Amino acid sequence: MDIVVCIGSSCHIKGARSVVEQLQDLIAKENLSDKIKLSGTFCMGKCQQGVCVTVDGDFFSVSPENVRYFFETEVRPKLQ
Repeated sequence: MDIVVCIGSSCHIKGARSVVEQLQDLIAKENLSDKIKLSGTFCMGKCQQGVCVTVDGDFFSVSPENVRYFFETEVRPKLQ
């Protein structure tokens, strides 16, 4: 599974660094580093929608406050 987080200036201001750090922690704690590739990219073109994240090409708007919920509802089910 590929998770890509926008680290462009708009997403950075909205908390992209925190989103990346929380995803790194969740992936490590769940021992999923062999199943999930986490990477960053610059602008995804949806700057007004929060921190832009794609999971295998599907777009999501994530905030530092909802990373765990995002992980549990959108990432974990796709690993089954």
